[in-house]
Parts: sequence; C-alpha cells; structure tokens
Amino acid sequence: MKDKLNILVLAGGLSNEREVSLASGRAIVGALKRLGHNINIIDTASGKSLLDSRGEYILEKDDKSLSKIALKQSESLVLSEAIRTEPYNNSDLVFIALHGGAGEDGTIQALLDLVNMKYTGSNMMSSAMAMNKSIAKKLVENEKIPTPKYLLLSGEKKSIDEQIEEIGNAFSLPLIVKPNNSGSTVGLTKVDDSNSLCDALQIAYDISSEVLVEEYIDGREITSAILDDEIFPLVEIIPSNELYDYQCKYTRGKSEYVCPADIPNEITGLIKDYGRRAYNALGCSGLVRVDFILDKDNTPWFLELNTLPGMTELSLAPMAAKRAGLKFDMLIDKICQSAMKNDISQ
Repeated sequence: MKDKLNILVLAGGLSNEREVSLASGRAIVGALKRLGHNINIIDTASGKSLLDSRGEYILEKDDKSLSKIALKQSESLVLSEAIRTEPYNNSDLVFIALHGGAGEDGTIQALLDLVNMKYTGSNMMSSAMAMNKSIAKKLVENEKIPTPKYLLLSGEKKSIDEQIEEIGNAFSLPLIVKPNNSGSTVGLTKVDDSNSLCDALQIAYDISSEVLVEEYIDGREITSAILDDEIFPLVEIIPSNELYDYQCKYTRGKSEYVCPADIPNEITGLIKDYGRRAYNALGCSGLVRVDFILDKDNTPWFLELNTLPGMTELSLAPMAAKRAGLKFDMLIDKICQSAMKNDISQ
C-alpha cells in the first residue's frame, strides 16, 4: 500500500484468548510500523493505549483492574463509549487483532459499522455466523461439505443428566465436547469414557451457554488459509498431545507443521475447494483459516472457520502465506489493502 494510513489496532479484550490477542497485536504493530503507517493500539478491555510515550508497544501483564472492568461494564460498552474519541476519529482503518468474544462474534464489527469505520476481517454477520460453530456447520452442510455429526446443547433447557442421556442415544464414544462459540480449542475435551462426560460438559459450559457435542474423527489436522481470492498452501499440524489443544497451539516445540501438507494433489484440491466454498457460504472477507480433519480414507471433514486467525510467530495463516512467498509484512499490507477497498458493512 503506497499511502501512509492512520491505523488503530484493537487487541487484548476480555475473552479467554486475550493473551494470544496481545501477542498478535504486538506482531501486527511491528509490521505496520515497518510499512510506514501511523499506529495506535488500544486494549478493548480498558480502552487504554498499549503504546508508551515513545510509541513502543507495552505488553502489560493482566492486572486486577481488568477484573473490576469486567464486573462493571462489558467490553462492547467500553468500545461504544470510546468509539467517537480521538484515536478512532483520526483513524483511516481499524485493524482487529482480537480473538474470541466480542472481538470476533460480530459485536465490535457492528459498532464499527455504526460509525462507518473501515476495519479488517469479515463483517458483522459473517463474524457472528462463523463464531457460532453449529450455524457454520449447518451452512457448510448446505454446500455438501462433510462435517462431523453434531448435537447442540443448552444448559438452560435440560439438566446435565438429561443431556448425558441424549448424547448416549446419539453418539458412540469417543466424542468431542466444546463450547459452541469459543476459539483456540479453549474448553475442548475428548471424551473416551462415559464417566468423564459430565466433567467435559461442565468445562464447556463454564465458557459458553451452548455446548457442541461432535463425533470424533480420527485423522490428520489440516488447515487452509484464504485471503480474498488467494488460497495459500495447506498446513498439516502434528501435535505432541493427542489433540491440537491450546498448549500445542501456543507453546513452541509442542507441534510440528508441514507446509505444504504432504497429501495427494486431488485431496489438496478438494480441501481448498471446500475451504473456498465455506468462505463464500459465510460471506467472509479478508483473511480466514478453515480447519479440517482428514480421515484414514482421505475424506476431509470441516471443523470450523476462524475469521480472525492468530497472527503470532507460531500462527498458521502467516506460515501458509510465507510458503506462498508472502512474508509477514506483505501479508499485513494485503490485509489492509483488502479492508480499504471493501465495503464490508454491506
């Protein structure tokens, strides 16, 4: 991008993925500075800048004030009060580096739409649909894309005992239990025996009011990163743990990555096609990551679509882009270009 922009980065927030968001924010700020843009970065949990007086990024440790903020007012309220202040009014573009919660479920996108502010990523509706795993699965099912059998549960409608009975009637073990609207595998449990099912449900309900129970597919973890019209090389994830969990995602050395994934060309093409169709079905814009499991018969199964993939040094979308010849700064530049040319509020 030739023009120097005033770019406001949003990071942190109050979701379970706050720590990852702060790391993404640090990487994005560094790239935007190297690209020559004027940068500010705000923690949406507090509304405070994460730059010091010299313009250097401050990666503050979570302090007790954040819990007080969380009790007094929601993240979206903090943003709604701040959105007409100087950092927003003087910005040409908002770069959303948030993960999970109000940053990824369409809430912040809707607020930015209200003030006609351009921002990176997908619009409010696409963000909300992708964040809700059961809705995303229904949409890809309509596209004839395989996705594991699933059951959506609500803690308000049935007791845990009734839910366990319903699960037993619908599934055989093992199975996956996870929050319906969270990312980074937070709250995800593989259930191998019925005795651990109650605990798995409680872990998921501690994060979300809705829980997704999903058929377990034994296979290889494959992810496809897409930026507008470009599909990057596929990445295979080989975790050291049984599942590609939070620890494996964000701890150096806990997973191996193969890019491009060593799978047959026709399967590569099929996964890319499924990823593109999922992207279009949810009406996405900008950069997304689509996750699949490739079973022993080489059938790819859609798991979820992430509209704000991680941008840390261990993140998969930048890894795939780099394999395609797009270094990190170039990737950030293309994301900005995408946001500036698209009216994603429509």
